[in-house]
Amino acid sequence: MSEEDFYRIKRLPPYVFAEVNGAKARLRAEGRDIIDLGMGNPDSPTPKHIVEKLREVILDENTHGYSQSKGIAGLRKAQAAYYQRRFGVEVDPNSEVVVTIGSKEGLANLANAISSPGDVILVPNPSYPIHPFGFVIAGASIWNIPKAPGFDFMTQLKRAIAHCTPKPIALVLNYPCNPTAETVDLSFYEPIIDLCRHHGIYVLSDLAYCEIYFDGNPPPSILQVKGAKDIAIEFTTMSKTYSMAGWRIGFAVGNKRLINALTRIKSYLDYGAFTPIQVAATAALNGPQDCVEQIRTLYKQRRDVLVKGLKSAGWEIPSPKASMFAWAPLPEAYREMGSLAFSKLLLKHAEVAVAPGIGFGEYGDGHVRIALVENEQRLRQAIRNIKRFMQGDPEKYKREMAA
Repeated sequence: MSEEDFYRIKRLPPYVFAEVNGAKARLRAEGRDIIDLGMGNPDSPTPKHIVEKLREVILDENTHGYSQSKGIAGLRKAQAAYYQRRFGVEVDPNSEVVVTIGSKEGLANLANAISSPGDVILVPNPSYPIHPFGFVIAGASIWNIPKAPGFDFMTQLKRAIAHCTPKPIALVLNYPCNPTAETVDLSFYEPIIDLCRHHGIYVLSDLAYCEIYFDGNPPPSILQVKGAKDIAIEFTTMSKTYSMAGWRIGFAVGNKRLINALTRIKSYLDYGAFTPIQVAATAALNGPQDCVEQIRTLYKQRRDVLVKGLKSAGWEIPSPKASMFAWAPLPEAYREMGSLAFSKLLLKHAEVAVAPGIGFGEYGDGHVRIALVENEQRLRQAIRNIKRFMQGDPEKYKREMAA
């Protein structure tokens, strides 16, 4: 017997990113200098005042016991104040906010709390893997809503609701989007809330990248829509906004029934994040926010370097309006081979790692995701390497992949 015999493991497809990661590890073992633009792991240091608060609190021996699974009261109040300040949305820190160990954990635990075998969840395709597979692990089934050229989202959503049996219990949304970097405004959310309220479908919004935007238009919260709290819950995280990815602090905010379900299941599974980390996160939300602007500016500068540089290399990609990613269509000469093969070629011949779009769903296969997680010097080196690769013979590369 192997791990593939277990029910939940059998429901998971092969992890596409593992192929690229394995190739990356082998090349590094050979001494190759791989520039890793594959994983969205922030490389900037956490702002000093947040680290200093952690240092201060961690020295208090009274903070080293079990914490609160729901999150300490001060942190929940800080998150409620953030929603009021940023979105003009009033939430009750006691009944409409729960602290999560990163938004990924919150999404996965909510999936287990609200779904059971036979339930259907509507998920855009392509999407970040936890959005469909958190529910797959919980035993639910996924109905993919194509998010690609030639598909209108609302039309596809209405079609899914009309033809899905049994009726779907929830819809997952993610804007600014990982992997596509797509952004939306409130006019996008409003008819979705109306439709889902009419059909009794919960809406789960992942707002992880709401503070990483570049065009002067802050992304909205779905909770700004009238009546949204009747059916919607929203996940945010400290990871990107404050470069605190390894700290594992996030939040769920919104519908009381969903918040209560998540809170209750978490009470069986964890004691919450380490208290000093929660106190430091409180200081981040309540403290000076110029560090957020600095992080935003850093990603914007990197975006501009990448987009301009790749264009000069012969690879024109859309300039993302938000997030820490560029969603790059495969160059025309390589489009037929698909994103996984192209990613392997880029890794071998340009020493640049990117995430193959197929890893985010079948409708992502014509793209790769490029993360803005290296400094400008390394990005320029990546661009030079890619330019040399683009000057090579595509047919030779294709024969190499076929061999």
